[in-house]
Amino acid sequence: MDDSLQGPCMTYSAFLALFLLVPLLVTAAFTRTLQNRGMPVPSSLRAWPVLPVLAGHAVLAVLYTTPWDNYLVATQVWWYDKALVSGLVIGFVPLEEYLFFIAQTILVGLWTLLAARLTGRNGPELLPRPYFRLWSTLLVGLVGGLGAYLLASRQVAGTYLGLELVWAAVPLAIQLSFGADILWHYRAHIFTTLIPAVAYFSIADAIAIRAGTWTISPLQSSGILVGGVLPVEEMLFFLLTTAMVIFGVTLMLSRFSHERAGRPLFKGRTVWEAK
Repeated sequence: MDDSLQGPCMTYSAFLALFLLVPLLVTAAFTRTLQNRGMPVPSSLRAWPVLPVLAGHAVLAVLYTTPWDNYLVATQVWWYDKALVSGLVIGFVPLEEYLFFIAQTILVGLWTLLAARLTGRNGPELLPRPYFRLWSTLLVGLVGGLGAYLLASRQVAGTYLGLELVWAAVPLAIQLSFGADILWHYRAHIFTTLIPAVAYFSIADAIAIRAGTWTISPLQSSGILVGGVLPVEEMLFFLLTTAMVIFGVTLMLSRFSHERAGRPLFKGRTVWEAK
């Protein structure tokens, strides 16, 4: 990155406090306010308690992302300024990165539920669309295949993109094959969460890159920069990770998912009456 674009240094801990801890506290307080004012999560999204669902997703995020992220750092797809982290490193990745996995997952999960409260989508009926699930899964499979092609062709500039697509395709394919139609049923709160969240994390990421907190390899990425700072792969990363969390939280909390899990995947009409 051009030194002229370098901003004031920011530690990774400061980044976490400013862009994740503060929004977590604000979101929690706002959620409590809405609850007190009689705006609960729609009844069709209360099949399981919220806290275990968010905690479970945080654990899954750490388990699934850790090997992949360690590989990225080990192969210098991205790196961090050692002077701007605590010094506690697990594998190749600093402690702050693991805290980021957890905080991002919980924050996106809370935003998902907040959007569900505000949009109030609680349709009593779901008409399963098995072919919608099939085609959306195939589309994700093609995207994963593109990632595999980029890696197999050894195009250095496509390394980061290829690794992202292959890594994200597996969980997204599982989610969509099970419940793409369920997710479409809740599209109001999904898109209300997804678009602002991707924009928010992308802006925060750009600030951290400009501050030198971490750096994306210009050789192993496309070189396409959003706003002259943010590699397009980073925006894609937040699109993929945010979608995984929103989809996962929605599916696990939805009564439609719980009913479907107890019957053949392509069997007839599913109806839940909202209470």
